[in-house]
Amino acid sequence: MKFLKKCGLLLVLPLLAFSGIHKFYVSVTNIHYSEKDEAIQITSRIFIDDFEDVLETRYGIEAHLASDTENKLAEEYIEKYLRAKFLVYINGEQRTYDFLGKKYDNDVMICYLEIPEVGKDEIKSITVQNEILTDIFEEQQNVIHFKVMGKKKSYVLIKENNKGMLNL
Repeated sequence: MKFLKKCGLLLVLPLLAFSGIHKFYVSVTNIHYSEKDEAIQITSRIFIDDFEDVLETRYGIEAHLASDTENKLAEEYIEKYLRAKFLVYINGEQRTYDFLGKKYDNDVMICYLEIPEVGKDEIKSITVQNEILTDIFEEQQNVIHFKVMGKKKSYVLIKENNKGMLNL
């Protein structure tokens, strides 16, 4: 009987070790300047389940993103949330972006944003303030990749340090 208890303990112990694994919360945003379109183009990748959690927590809607039963108001609330939590400044002045839409890729939602009519000569600096999901996930990290007129810079933004800047 002691042998069975020891074997059982050896089988259960590894399972208990994995119960402490914590999910990794991250979004990835690419910011690019298109000379052809004279626009700042932004692509943001966010885990669908995390975004559903924030929509339910902040706005009380069950979005059912990437499903046949997706809430008709989901896109409206996605845009509303992004406008509150993702800000872009050019030369220190906040700029409004167009929400072009979203698509899904497996478990990720890809959002497309654009600031039109930005001449390349007028850009001296671009600053991003990214608080996406930091209001409900303390561990949230928002990775920003700038690629503007040959300059590249990346940041990992967190709740306490939510701004990244590229000087040109």
